[in-house]
Amino acid sequence: MPNILNSFISLINFRRISQIDFFKSNPIEVQKGILFSLLKKAADTEVGRMFDYQSIFSIETFQERIPVCDYEGVSPFIRRLRQGEKNLLWPGEIKWFAKSSGTTSAKSKFIPVTKESLEDCHFRGGKDVLAIYNNNYPTNNLFSGKCLTLGGSHQINNFSNDSYYGDLSAILIENMPFWTHFMRTPSQNIALMDEWEAKLEKITEATIPQDVTSLAGVPSWFMVLIKHILNKTGKKDLLEIWPNLELFIHGGIKFEPYREQYESLIPRNDMHYMETYNASEGFFAIQDDPSTKGMLLMLDYGIFYEFMPLNQVGKSHPILLTLDQIELNIDYALVITTNGGLWRYMIGDTIRFVSKNPFRIIISGRTKHFINAFGEEVVVENAVQALKIACEKTNSQIKEFTAAPLYMSAESKGAHQWIIEFEKKPVDTVKFVNELDQALKDLNSDYEAKRYKDLTLELPHLVIARENLFFDWMKQKKKLGGQNKVPKLSNNREFIDELLNMNS
Repeated sequence: MPNILNSFISLINFRRISQIDFFKSNPIEVQKGILFSLLKKAADTEVGRMFDYQSIFSIETFQERIPVCDYEGVSPFIRRLRQGEKNLLWPGEIKWFAKSSGTTSAKSKFIPVTKESLEDCHFRGGKDVLAIYNNNYPTNNLFSGKCLTLGGSHQINNFSNDSYYGDLSAILIENMPFWTHFMRTPSQNIALMDEWEAKLEKITEATIPQDVTSLAGVPSWFMVLIKHILNKTGKKDLLEIWPNLELFIHGGIKFEPYREQYESLIPRNDMHYMETYNASEGFFAIQDDPSTKGMLLMLDYGIFYEFMPLNQVGKSHPILLTLDQIELNIDYALVITTNGGLWRYMIGDTIRFVSKNPFRIIISGRTKHFINAFGEEVVVENAVQALKIACEKTNSQIKEFTAAPLYMSAESKGAHQWIIEFEKKPVDTVKFVNELDQALKDLNSDYEAKRYKDLTLELPHLVIARENLFFDWMKQKKKLGGQNKVPKLSNNREFIDELLNMNS
């Protein structure tokens, strides 16, 4: 039966795989077509008339005329949209707003979700994940069971009688075709529960009897769920509960710090891990080739991409690049123009191209999540890779971490302070710190220069976190579950000082 089903699905997916191959072969032309289609559709909106979209016939004119903005720049329009005004950023009425919860910031962002962004971006991204997986592994048994999804923890709420907000995952669940609910678990009423710990219990009870063949969610929160299920059942690994489990679709945070734990708890040689890059603002990239580093940038989802060199961040008139201008292995701030009504919107992520043919990227960090207190320019990608090396060399495992600068004083030099909650502590913490330091030097020449003879920076300072410190911190901030993430790096001490107070 699965082979017949897979053959049928492959037949349906054939056209879509051909379309993906087309934009891989014609990326610049496809992106130009997307931009001018967006401008044409929005020409009669308030923002379209303001910038005279109908007279824009080149990318250069588009870039000269329309300023780059962040959420603060677009928020006046969003406030009006939430009150029911129409035709501001995108034609017609916008009913749905994704409440962004990507960081521990108390300020919420409400990202407009149009009908086009739902259908042509978010839903298409989900379908493409399955199409690409089925194309890579034609004999899979994925569709014989269910996908366990671990999404957001906010139900749909009313702004007014006509507009609603919630986690993106909740909005997707509310708008999915009815037949998709037969392919996923848990049920909608459990998936949309607010209270994380009660939700954890309900998901555990509901999914243990199911034939789960795939998982989809954020690695850190899924690990919490997996351990809860194993404790509840007394089983040593997930295959004792779901023997047909074969795929984990993950995103939101770096997977590498968790890979060893997943491989231990899902001891299957042919278990597949597939990274995606999706956010409230759009679905951007999918890992299409498991043997290659990086995710394929999806170029036909109604999103036009631009890339800001990091030395342009914060400038009033920054220079932005298009796909044909980017270089490999350089960090760029991602700027998007979308069928969700976002125009040259800087989402706060930094990406790095690892391939041009086709265009594949990795997420290297956040424009605000880095440490550069002393000119060292350490980004999240450096931190994650250095920790992986230190763990390998000290036979340890990390559960969660964050780092921030220790500023210079009259008595001391500067340093980076790390709070790390270990799954498996190193026997020798001094060796761990030295390996972490050396790895950072090898990965980042600016850090190495600042560490030279301890002239500017001392060795990293390590604080070992008590068990569940980060969980308790997130709970205190009402940020348990869903897409919520601990900020890995910060250029100030706001987060780390709160954690140190809770750890003492």
